[in-house]
Amino acid sequence: MKNIYEIDGVKPVIDPSTYVHPTAVIIGSVQIGKNCYIGPNASIRGDYGTIIFEDGVNFQDMCVAHGFPNGITLIKKNGHISHGAVIHGCTIGENTMVGIQAVVMDNAEIGNECMIAALSYIKPNFKAPNRSIIAGIPAEIKRQVTDKEINWKTKGTALYQQLAERSLTSLKPCEPLTDIKQQQNLVIPEFKPLK
Repeated sequence: MKNIYEIDGVKPVIDPSTYVHPTAVIIGSVQIGKNCYIGPNASIRGDYGTIIFEDGVNFQDMCVAHGFPNGITLIKKNGHISHGAVIHGCTIGENTMVGIQAVVMDNAEIGNECMIAALSYIKPNFKAPNRSIIAGIPAEIKRQVTDKEINWKTKGTALYQQLAERSLTSLKPCEPLTDIKQQQNLVIPEFKPLK
């Protein structure tokens, strides 16, 4: 079964339309909305503060969400948290993307439709207005997000919402095949890196 735990009598709340990979760990004061995707080896620890994922969030492989005692870690609607990112005691705005292995620290407030570059470090108390491109160590606001970039990001998030549905209906343990000729073709939607 899934690695979902109560602590001090507090149990996570997860909408049934959300997919949680069996290797993800979810503890305590956690609220996960509709149509979310929680990837392999994700860690969502509501053992001190509260973790809230609004509808449509994807929280990919090996991501971590945590926070200080009595704090709130919030990822708003359609947030896109890429592989290995750490979200700690901050707010991520609607339709915002956090890049691969980025770190967003306590009391940071990232606006709606922002994009945080891979490997960026967002310092505590950092503030970013809507539609900011944020990058660096420590991160800085570089420019505004273009319509082309936000459309690309929105399509990517929709793919993860579809992946949640696909995973709920068809992902299951199996024995591997022994010959490549036996494998069926996987049909997935077209989506390419942004140029």
